[in-house]
Amino acid sequence: MRINFAASLLLVCADLPVSAQNANSVLARMDTAAAGFQSVAANVQRVSFTAVINDRSEESGTVKFFRAKNDVRVLMEIQKPDKRAFAFAGRQAQLYYPKINTVQIIDLSKQKSLVDQFILLGFGTPGRELAKNYEIRYGGEEPVAGQKASRLELTPKSKEVRQQFAKIEIWVADPGGYAVQHKMHEPSGNYLTATFTDVKLNSSLSPASVALQLPKDVKKEYPQK
Repeated sequence: MRINFAASLLLVCADLPVSAQNANSVLARMDTAAAGFQSVAANVQRVSFTAVINDRSEESGTVKFFRAKNDVRVLMEIQKPDKRAFAFAGRQAQLYYPKINTVQIIDLSKQKSLVDQFILLGFGTPGRELAKNYEIRYGGEEPVAGQKASRLELTPKSKEVRQQFAKIEIWVADPGGYAVQHKMHEPSGNYLTATFTDVKLNSSLSPASVALQLPKDVKKEYPQK
């Protein structure tokens, strides 16, 4: 007896939970987007919540991500309410505070596994990588800032990551396959939400355009020393 492959596949899929089917379709979109990812530029709105004092603060600015082979760079420039900037390249992070003309330089070599997981989360991270590192639950369709999106709830499989984040939520653009929002939940109850708008994928960014432009007389600090 000949077996109709398409019919068999439909029967298998019919036995999967609806949430699994939906989560898998979102991850597949992310796989497609990651395959062609080179760079992204976007506006970002960040909301920080501190549970112990029930405090909520907001800030806004721009963010750029760049990837070429093993070269991954990030530049976030906060404009409001207080100007500051964050840059990442290689295994080094830089935090720049223009009001005091000071840059803090931090070596992240010992946090390589954490950095690799988070630095391009939702931008250039294949869905299969998420499935490898997280238990994934489909949270349904939830538009973000006018963009149709699907929400995924990620529970880290790694104990090391769970010590930093108990859960991560990510809203993935439909059909784009890139993140339009993250929400990082700490075990303490604190959380950080980042919402991305005016997203421009694979624009003409270069390594130089995703780097801090520091004054020659900037004061350098090394908090780890």
